Amino acid sequence: MMEKNNKANETNKSKRKKVLFIFFALIIIVGASFSAYWYLYASHFVSTDNAYTDVEIAQVTPSIGGTISEVLVKDTQVVKKGDILVKIDQTDTSLALEEAKANLSLAIRRVKGYVANNNGLNALIVAREADEVKMNAKLSSVKADFEKAKIDLKRREALISAGAISAEELTQAKNAYENAKASLESTIAEVNQSKANINSAIGSRNENATKIDDVSVEENPEVLLAQAKLDKAMVDFNRTIIKAPIDGIIAKRQVELGQRVQEGTPLLSIVPTHNIYVNANFKEGQLKNVKIGQQAEVHADIYGDSVTYHGVVKGFSGGTGAAFSLIPAQNATGNWIKVVQRVPVRIELLPEELKTHPLKVGLSMDVEIDTFTQK
Repeated sequence: MMEKNNKANETNKSKRKKVLFIFFALIIIVGASFSAYWYLYASHFVSTDNAYTDVEIAQVTPSIGGTISEVLVKDTQVVKKGDILVKIDQTDTSLALEEAKANLSLAIRRVKGYVANNNGLNALIVAREADEVKMNAKLSSVKADFEKAKIDLKRREALISAGAISAEELTQAKNAYENAKASLESTIAEVNQSKANINSAIGSRNENATKIDDVSVEENPEVLLAQAKLDKAMVDFNRTIIKAPIDGIIAKRQVELGQRVQEGTPLLSIVPTHNIYVNANFKEGQLKNVKIGQQAEVHADIYGDSVTYHGVVKGFSGGTGAAFSLIPAQNATGNWIKVVQRVPVRIELLPEELKTHPLKVGLSMDVEIDTFTQK
């Protein structure tokens, strides 16, 4: 009986050893499998549920001030690029535009007047030069008369002492000399005046020429200035019609009919939902192997696991979220506690998937990045 019990005990011990061996072998196999799985696959992925959708929102502001005459959109409305959103009363800009058109017309007429005046001044210079020639000819004649009167006077003065002429003849000779001298002085003054007139006409022509030389009427500075003011008036007039700069959904509409707005006043925002991306806030220790271009899978809480978005790592924030907070996580009292920081990583989603399953800004997301792949 004892022998039977000993054999049974030995059999049980053998079974227990076998079970323990199998158990530990299974543990080793599972551990090895898990290690292999982690090393070969799972370690290539990093994930976080601290992620939210975001987008580059377009803020619509007027480029000119005025009174709102019409508001054509409301919150949640879908708009396309170029759709009219808001209209500003055009009374002031319309008047400014008409004034600019009139000023341009006046500038063109004024420059054409400069051209006509230049031709007139050229003709005046020719006339003044002809007058100078005529005055020089007259001067030569007057000089000859003066020399003749001078000689006649000298002859009579020589003869008066011999009694060859009368005193009356001498007096006539003196009068003739004085008249010739006065005529000569007057003619010299007229010649000088004609020269001054020529110089004055040339100066006027040169001054006028500075306004038109080397340029056409269309390229004249006065016309260009008036044209620039007309262009600005046209731009201001067109800016009274405010259009959507991008496709998207209207949000945060603050403008109302009849409101007086200034340049730069926020009117509304447009959210381009087709360009939504994800800001995933990974722990700093998770980013060792994360690089731009790696593939990512994203799930939105709004759709659950039934919808998977595929994305690409596009970039990293320049700092942690805490670094850009209103009160940075810094303690100067000495009671500092290290806190694991998170760095925003931008994940760009595929447009076709966003079109099939649209997202809104600020939705919660789950992100998993495959660090083994790189696009």
